[in-house]
This record gives sequence, C-alpha cells and structure tokens, in this order.
Amino acid sequence: MDARELLAVAEAIVDEAERVFVARIGAQPEVTKPGGDFATVADLEIEHLLRQLLTLHTGIPVFGEEAGGNLCADAVWVVDPIDGTSNYSAGSPMCAILVALLLAGRPVVSVISLPLLGKRLCAFEGSPLFLNGRPQPKLEDQPPLVAPIAFGSIVSPVNSTFPTLLRHNLLAKVAMQYPRLRVTGSVGIDLAFTALGIFAGAVTFSPYVWDNAAGVLAIQAAGGRVTDLHGEQWHPASQGLVAGTRAVHESILSTIRALES
Repeated sequence: MDARELLAVAEAIVDEAERVFVARIGAQPEVTKPGGDFATVADLEIEHLLRQLLTLHTGIPVFGEEAGGNLCADAVWVVDPIDGTSNYSAGSPMCAILVALLLAGRPVVSVISLPLLGKRLCAFEGSPLFLNGRPQPKLEDQPPLVAPIAFGSIVSPVNSTFPTLLRHNLLAKVAMQYPRLRVTGSVGIDLAFTALGIFAGAVTFSPYVWDNAAGVLAIQAAGGRVTDLHGEQWHPASQGLVAGTRAVHESILSTIRALES
C-alpha cells in the first residue's frame, strides 16, 4: 500500500477508536505514572484497539505511549491513544487521538482526531492538510497582535534539557512579542491548531515521539515550518519542537538562541 492507501486504513481504524473515546469521556485514572501522570481505562482500550487493527490491516508494527514497541523498525505506527489525558479525565474537549506512520524516522502519514471538537486533521507525505476531508489553504503570517501562540508545559524536572527556569524566561520573552499565549495541556491540540492557523505557532518541550510525530507532518502539509528547539530537523528523539508560520518560527528560535547563548 502507498501512503494515501495507508492513510485511508488509518482513518477507518480511528473511526473505531473515536467511538470508545467519546463513550468514556471523564474516565478516571487507572494507571499512575512517574511525575504525577496517569492513564485511564480509555487510554488502554484505545491503544489496544489501534495496535491490534493497524497491525492486522497493514502488517506494520505499532509503538504506543502505553505499551511501547519497537520504534527502531524501518516502518512503524506511532500512536497516542489520548493526548491530554488529564483534560480528557476532567471532561475538557482539549484532547486528541494521534496516529502517525514513520518511515526511517520520517512521518509520512498523520491522523489527528479531535472527537470532542468535531475535527479530524489528516495528511500523507506530499499531500495538503485535510480537515474533515477537505484540503486546507496554506498558512500565512499573521500580525503579532492577532497571533495566539501555544506554549508547552511550563515546569520540568531539574535535569531536563529545557529546565523550568529557562522555560519561564522563554515564556516572558515570547509574551513580550506575542501577548496572546495559550497553554492547552495537549501537544496534539497545540500542533493541530497551529496547522489550522488557529495558532500562529507553538513551542513544545515533549521528548515523546507519540506527542509530536502526527503534528509535525500536519504542519508541514499546511506549509508551516517545524524544527527541533535548536532549529535542526525534527526526528523521533528530538526534545520538543518549534512550529508555525515562517515569521513566528524564526522569532521563537531567535529568542531561544539568545537565552541559551
């Protein structure tokens, strides 16, 4: 199957996952994780469904947030069954199902499902961005005063590559140029909204490929720019990313470089 066909298969499987997602909204923590994170029964059920059906219908293995897998395979599906689990458990619509196909570490198929917002973003390598099946216009630069910027989590472990103090300094600097900052609690939402032009840009600090891969391709398909936090090409081991329109992407990167110098 080519990338277009694989996208069609992934969309049909996400249809099934969305039904579980909607039925279990508000599910309470089932499994606790380090750092106060958790998974619900819906996370576990949706990942199991995605893993089983994607493998069955494509023959390609799955790497998921909850049960892992072999990320080093030449071709691998990367899935986050519920991105923004704490939002989901609280009944907030700011949460998503994320599915991406990586070939040699490069995202070539992307599905970002926002079931509680009635939106699904899709792309395959070389395609435009599709929203609910309709191709979307390319992103354009927006004036700073009307350009919301998504900012990832503002606290981190002391030993992280982008510690809390540096994040706070970056937050303050970015807010001086783009005063309408948004913290949604979901990387998937941040990147989906950036691909759609709802946000003019996003900076995330997640080191997890399942958070970032689908959004990387969606933004590229929309004509946006995506790199890691240092301006290098994004890859599955990248520790976060900067994305957005040309102007916003360059502005945030310049601020990061100034803070790190």
